[in-house]
Amino acid sequence: MYSADNHVVAKYLALKERFAARESAMKLVNAVRRGDTDEAFAGKYSGEWPKPITANTIDVAARDLAEMLAPLPTFTCSSQNVASEPQRKQAEIRTMIVNNYVNQSSLQTQMFSGCDQLATYGYLPFVVEIDVEKKMPRIKLDNPMGAYYEKDRQGNITVYARRYEKTIGELCAEFPELSEHIRVEKKDWTGRLISAPDTAKLEVVYFSDANAFTLFLPERRNLTLRRIGNPLGRCPVVVAERKGLDDEVRGQFDDVVWVQLARDKFSALALEAATKAVEAPLAVPMDTQELALGPDAIVRSNTPEKIRRVPIEMPASAFSQDQVLANELRVGSRYPESRTGNMDASIVTGQGVKALNLGFDSQLKAYQSHLADALKRTLCMAFEMDEALWPNLEKSATWNDRGTPYNLKYTPSKHINGNHEVDVQYGLMAGLDPNRALVFGLQARSDKLISRDTLMRNLPMNVNVDQENAVIAIEELRDALGQGLAATAQSIPAMAQMGQDPLTVVTQIAQVIQDFRKGTPIEEAAIAAFTPPEPPPGMNPSEPAPATAGAPGSEPGSGGLPPGMEASGLPEGVAPGQAAMGPGGRPDLSYILSGLSAGGQPQMTANVVRRRPV
Repeated sequence: MYSADNHVVAKYLALKERFAARESAMKLVNAVRRGDTDEAFAGKYSGEWPKPITANTIDVAARDLAEMLAPLPTFTCSSQNVASEPQRKQAEIRTMIVNNYVNQSSLQTQMFSGCDQLATYGYLPFVVEIDVEKKMPRIKLDNPMGAYYEKDRQGNITVYARRYEKTIGELCAEFPELSEHIRVEKKDWTGRLISAPDTAKLEVVYFSDANAFTLFLPERRNLTLRRIGNPLGRCPVVVAERKGLDDEVRGQFDDVVWVQLARDKFSALALEAATKAVEAPLAVPMDTQELALGPDAIVRSNTPEKIRRVPIEMPASAFSQDQVLANELRVGSRYPESRTGNMDASIVTGQGVKALNLGFDSQLKAYQSHLADALKRTLCMAFEMDEALWPNLEKSATWNDRGTPYNLKYTPSKHINGNHEVDVQYGLMAGLDPNRALVFGLQARSDKLISRDTLMRNLPMNVNVDQENAVIAIEELRDALGQGLAATAQSIPAMAQMGQDPLTVVTQIAQVIQDFRKGTPIEEAAIAAFTPPEPPPGMNPSEPAPATAGAPGSEPGSGGLPPGMEASGLPEGVAPGQAAMGPGGRPDLSYILSGLSAGGQPQMTANVVRRRPV
């Protein structure tokens, strides 16, 4: 048993004091989002309802913004020389390593809560932890509540502390060797040790700097639970911040919590006024002798027009105040009304709806810039940790991403080799809807403004570009093999005219079809079907096969082409690459045209033209 170093404890207490005001604002917003109005505004809220009676606009806006930000960007590693095949292979392996970090860390699932916390609290810590069991770095998005940090002039985190609470029972189960010191709370007047119950909670502090990772209990005389040396020599934490006019970090909803309180209080007062108006006393004239109450009651009076409820005078402007507060809440939180499907204006065009969402889209782009920078630095740090801790350990990983299987084997010192750069892109077409993104990408590529590789890396979906290009190349080669088989089938009539026996070709093509139907890849089926049989015993394989009788008018071995065949080996009238198409090799042509209208709307048309030779 030993206590944490004095400089660690002193630094933690200094950071806690420095972040006190920020943490107070975070607790306020957190209480409002939970609906704990009494806790957030003690002494200022006198409503009789246990929860607010108005929609929690701050919570709705934060969740909507987080769901829009949560999808992960594309992570790729580029080679310095794109023409070098070895460097391209190395870049592809590093790309797979990065995506393995992301997959094993469940980063996509963490992003939903992480983006919510970034917008609500103003900053989000990315912590690179050591996974001892799997021997790899793991990325964790920490809760900003209780997280304190210190930066140098370059913006790098030098000290990071995270405060949270755990029960004594949980701590004793995790650290049984220290259970006696964890349970002891104090001594009585006789000197007897008094143990705290297992349900009691203790403050736990995780402290990280360039020297070590320390876990200690401030309430147990800074009892150190664990201390591990830092192999990187720097704090493995990156913080994404939402900064404003000054260096102070502020959440997006810090200034609108009071507006939401005012709206909720006004709604409670309006409801109270309506209740009092309904339950107001009944005023009757002096000649009324009996007063009957309830439905279908009869009140006898010479002047029945004087029988009425006592009115409660309320100015008409009071009812419009709710709309004023609702509008202030939307403006302050930068949450357009169009996101909820309600629009006061008569908007009937797509441009009008887009104009209403411009402020929301600008928020997304700003947050994406902060997240892309933080993710890039975090993944670079994960590369560095992987190479520093397990340089010569051969690792393997298998996972499935969106239906695409990945199988990775690598050695950090060999495949990372000091190259820690990662490219994080939310897409060249980020902010565009899928139709406009596709049209823009196709037009830019047709005009040779961008390459196919760039277009694929910036598509609004996450794909492994190198592996996808390899799959495309395989598909094209398989299509070419199918074209060759089709050309062979179309040459059967010409072979018959030459007097050759077409049964061999027919049998080979039928064998390919049968093997392919059984699940054999077409390339393997073609190799098996077209492999020449073994020569009979006693025959020299180097001797040429006897010439086959040709068609009338041609001599065997003369080198002349058979009737109906061209020099390319295809039948007459069949263009290269069109052997499996319509009569004469003329296919059905499908023209796909894409463009943009004058108003910026995508236009895509498809025409089918059928041609026949005459």
